[in-house]
Amino acid sequence: MKHFSRRSFMKTAAAATAGVAVIPNMISCSPNSRLNVAAIGVGGRGAACWTQVRPESIVAMCDVDDRTSAKGFEARPHAKKYKDFRVMLDEMGNDIDAVIIATPDHTHFPAAMAAMQLGKHVFVEKPLAHNIWQLRTLKKAANYYGVVSQMGNQGHTTNGIRLVKEWYEAGVLGEVREVIAWQGKIDFENDGYFGKPATFPPSTQEVPNGLDWNLWQGPVHQRPFNKLYAPRTWRGFYDYGNGKLGDWCCHTLDAPFWALDLGMPQTVEAMIPNPVPDHSFVAEESVVTWHFPTRGNKAPVTMKWYEGIAKPAVRPEWGIDELPGSGMLMIGDKKTLLTGARPNDPRLLVPEEEQKAFLKNAPAQTIPRVGEEQPVQEWVAAIKNGTLPGSNFDYAASLTEMAQVGVLAQRFGGRLDYDADNMKVTNRPELDAYIKEPVREGWSYGENLW
Repeated sequence: MKHFSRRSFMKTAAAATAGVAVIPNMISCSPNSRLNVAAIGVGGRGAACWTQVRPESIVAMCDVDDRTSAKGFEARPHAKKYKDFRVMLDEMGNDIDAVIIATPDHTHFPAAMAAMQLGKHVFVEKPLAHNIWQLRTLKKAANYYGVVSQMGNQGHTTNGIRLVKEWYEAGVLGEVREVIAWQGKIDFENDGYFGKPATFPPSTQEVPNGLDWNLWQGPVHQRPFNKLYAPRTWRGFYDYGNGKLGDWCCHTLDAPFWALDLGMPQTVEAMIPNPVPDHSFVAEESVVTWHFPTRGNKAPVTMKWYEGIAKPAVRPEWGIDELPGSGMLMIGDKKTLLTGARPNDPRLLVPEEEQKAFLKNAPAQTIPRVGEEQPVQEWVAAIKNGTLPGSNFDYAASLTEMAQVGVLAQRFGGRLDYDADNMKVTNRPELDAYIKEPVREGWSYGENLW
């Protein structure tokens, strides 16, 4: 596989979010040609991603935990096996065209950077990175190294999210000044992705056989092992994850962010009734509010995220008895639109007969469609056809940054005044340490791009 020039890539990267952007001057390959793919993160979400690539195309697999990777390793016996992605890329760099990264949030950035520095196309599960500096650097790197990038938020490939944008742009909703989203309380006892320790910090436990705990921690300062960290229930710990907001924002808030062209907020506020005292773990209840300024002729927008707390009250004009367990509302001065936690099935809050009549004469479809919930296939096709997928890093980094400012507010509470141009919380300079987090020796990437 040959790579297109950085100059050609940069000319078209910004246009990709509007649909399918064709990249000029790329020497394309046949759609039937073989793409050699490496997988970093073999079990869980990793398996959900790499199994979508042709079996003979997986040439290398890397995972730090034998417990979760064993089935994947067995399924691809001819792929070379590794625990350290740095070693894998060093030894097999000439044999790999593209890399799928589906590790915990805190190791997305170093894995993606290590691959892009070698000119490898990258697919990274959502959320794209663990802090704002990493997001900005990934965006720079995708342009600089001239690779095809994609974040794995499945909803961005759906027909539903395209309908949301098309309906808004056709004026169906009118002027939108308010967005509301909500998620239920985390069930720490039964949720497969979140586990809460009895004490902070969690107790020290013996590292299980087959887990390289040092590599699992990657760039983060070392902590003693606890089974709630690995393999699966790490998301509530801010060292490794970004809570439910960081996990779900790239689904639930993707549609309004894209349709309304929200960009970065000027101010974010968070109400947290019972924060964790050391701010190391997600609070069980919170309300986060972003304030977005005018964007061209678009009105300012207030967006709220209710998590683990009473859902927003139903308004009489919505014509419904109750809201679903999780979802999102875009409230316009003409109509209000509702989706679930994902953007797949949007509907207007109008009587059923009016909705049916609307769908029969809906606005024209102006955005190209791709495979429903198939971001991996969209990425592979983009590599082969010289295009950019919809959730490429130019778009995905901005979506995730908007979420990350909210995560900072949710973690520390109160008001944050955000200077996006300089990546600063101007009224809370102590938060700079979380906008660009320190890393352990041997895990520093991207400094050359600044």
